Amino acid sequence: MKQSPFSREREKIVADAICPVATELRLIDVADLIALLRFERHADLADLVASAAELFFLPDVVKLGIGGDFKLDWEGNPCVVLDLEIRPQGVTVYARLTLEHNRAGLEIDHIAFDQPHDNPTINTGYLEETLIAAAYRPIRAAVAFTSHPTV
Repeated sequence: MKQSPFSREREKIVADAICPVATELRLIDVADLIALLRFERHADLADLVASAAELFFLPDVVKLGIGGDFKLDWEGNPCVVLDLEIRPQGVTVYARLTLEHNRAGLEIDHIAFDQPHDNPTINTGYLEETLIAAAYRPIRAAVAFTSHPTV
């Protein structure tokens, strides 16, 4: 994506939102992720991404894009890059999620607003609001209720 004064802020907003999904994906054995990419098992990979995302976002908000890539050599740590489509209401974000041994990173390739505003600051705020609205947050009261009263 061509860098703009708002690129870094938008990448941080999306990265913060996607962080739990990246953490969940890093629980998958890296050899399995590389095998799925190497043998072009994109449907299986898409299912893993959807399963990781459904814990944190409404359905179909975070999906695998067109695939991904990996770096694996004898001297370094493996690196997996997944193309993601992040679609909260009114916005589409095309990004690359990089998964490494003890960290993850996100780079935005393109952002498309369904109804863009002339002011980029308003667009950035809208991106943040829609990601918050698309996030699934369990109700704490329901989680805290662990046992039924005895009679």
